[in-house]
Amino acid sequence: MLTLRPSWLALGLLTAAAALAAEPPRTKLTVQLDWIAEPEHGGLYQAQARGFFREEGLEVTLIPGGPNAFVMPKVATGQADIGQADSTNTLLQQAEGLPLLQIAAVFQDDPSGLLIQASSPVRTFADLQGKTIIARPEWAFLKFLRKQYGLTFAVVPQNFSVAAFLSNQEVIQQGYYIAEPFHIVQAGGRMPRFLSTWDAGFRSYAVLVTNRKFAREHPAELKAFLRAYVRGWRDYVTGDPAPAHAALKRANPANTDAFLQYSRQMIIDEKLVTGRDAPAGLAQVGRLDPARYDTQIRQLEDLGILARGKITSRRAMSLDFLP
Repeated sequence: MLTLRPSWLALGLLTAAAALAAEPPRTKLTVQLDWIAEPEHGGLYQAQARGFFREEGLEVTLIPGGPNAFVMPKVATGQADIGQADSTNTLLQQAEGLPLLQIAAVFQDDPSGLLIQASSPVRTFADLQGKTIIARPEWAFLKFLRKQYGLTFAVVPQNFSVAAFLSNQEVIQQGYYIAEPFHIVQAGGRMPRFLSTWDAGFRSYAVLVTNRKFAREHPAELKAFLRAYVRGWRDYVTGDPAPAHAALKRANPANTDAFLQYSRQMIIDEKLVTGRDAPAGLAQVGRLDPARYDTQIRQLEDLGILARGKITSRRAMSLDFLP
């Protein structure tokens, strides 16, 4: 028996090697994020940490972004296969000729809005008359507010800091519902109030986009990716977020446990992933509604931001790859 053991060992090693050799190589995909790694990317990091992408035969690389992430140009030129953006700016870029396709929702409503001081008399959008807003000057929502409510207000370009908000009780600032309020409180400020874009009727998605050529040539890979992606978001908002949070802390050491927990809870409470429109719930994760795109396009056309007839919902987005 002693002379047989090396043979059995060798056979076992050969069998293991053959199994590894038989495993098909995983398809590599690159995802360019719009911002530094935070819970707004929780579904992606959960899918990666829990092995959902791997189970679909994919090797996914998540590239954190920032103020100059240049998501859409990178996707349009093939430097990234998939990117995270917002539906409004993507529509405008598509109308300009960038070969992009919107393929899934990240959030059913983009969490951008206006942060208002807790002590401010500003309670409604109409109260913005004559005020000064710190925001991105190109933000389409500003033009929408002027037209929708007949407002006049000044705009100061933002620098992605809350310092001005903390030092001046009159400041009104563009911010992300699931992020800036936490940092304001952590820095000693009071929890701000929030005027959301969706409450004004400006319903923009946070979305995933891909290159039209990539979509034509790799439909199976996109379907596999979105199966894992949707599974990741469902698991992140209903299950244990610890795998994603550990990965998010590795990708961005500035993430604290308190911030990760806060931001995830805000995503859940405001139904950003599951939606507030019927039918809402886990079945809506990732879904896009062509009727909402029609409304968005019409609003942008009415504002003079988008040339009429330049883009349609049929051209802008696709449901073909969602599970």
